[in-house]
Amino acid sequence: MKISLAPISYCWSKADVEQFYQQVANSNIDTVYLGETVCGRRRELKFSDYLDLANMLKAHGKHVVLSTMALIEAQSELNELKRAIDNGDFSIEANDMAAVFYAHQAKMPFVCGPTINNYNRASLELLHQKGMYRFVMPCELSKDWLQAVIDTDKKPSFEIEVLSHGYMPLAHSARCFTAKHYQLPKDKCQTICQRHSKGLLAQTQESQPLLRLNGIQTQSAAQVNLIDQIPEMITMGVDYWRISPSKLADVNLGHELAVLLANFTASDVNPVSELPTKLQPYTPASDQHHCNGYWLGQPGMQYTDSAQLTP
Repeated sequence: MKISLAPISYCWSKADVEQFYQQVANSNIDTVYLGETVCGRRRELKFSDYLDLANMLKAHGKHVVLSTMALIEAQSELNELKRAIDNGDFSIEANDMAAVFYAHQAKMPFVCGPTINNYNRASLELLHQKGMYRFVMPCELSKDWLQAVIDTDKKPSFEIEVLSHGYMPLAHSARCFTAKHYQLPKDKCQTICQRHSKGLLAQTQESQPLLRLNGIQTQSAAQVNLIDQIPEMITMGVDYWRISPSKLADVNLGHELAVLLANFTASDVNPVSELPTKLQPYTPASDQHHCNGYWLGQPGMQYTDSAQLTP
């Protein structure tokens, strides 16, 4: 299993993005997804800037995938999608069926992102025929669902990636919740979301964290954390353990996990029996800001420690 880094979901400054990916370049993270996936009005980085970052990361030995928008609302965004597909070097992560269509038309291999609804093996096989070589499991599905997809007469001919750490993308809307919060029209939003490097936290009337508003995207308030599930994910056959970044520390986590997994792969140690003890330093001290409910087939915002799970 390898470590992958999802595209940045937030509106960071160009300088912060470049600094972030310089750290990624010097890490052991295997695969890096690059691009704006949330809102076309975020123009801190142009497509040429992302290509420059992609080439820099490639020079450092990273496998780079260009990520596309999850909700295409304008012709300009469609044009940007076509530019990504025609880049001539890197494959894409398709987060909308328009990207699947144009990638298939251009005979461009693609990763199927988590915002495309894939709920059965038949749909995955169809997408594989269209050029999909890897799919990222929608975050609301469970390990039992994934096991049922894998446990068929025919071994999957595509790779499997699971969002395992970070804020989960739950929904996208044509409305911008951040602009509405500041009583600004969406078309004149002043890119106000740049004020919130991890989105706007929304709470219940009982002050319980509920959601995270990130422009037109709604995220989970808590970070999914499947670190203690790594041994089982290796056994199942998950190929990529995906981190959705929200701060520089996520690069450090990805780097250390990549080194740890590489050491187990290169040795005769049984990762299923030995890995949990090696991962103890990364286990969250409390479940206040973490969740793993969806993966366990429970309410998504719930967190259950692996020690509490019955075998």
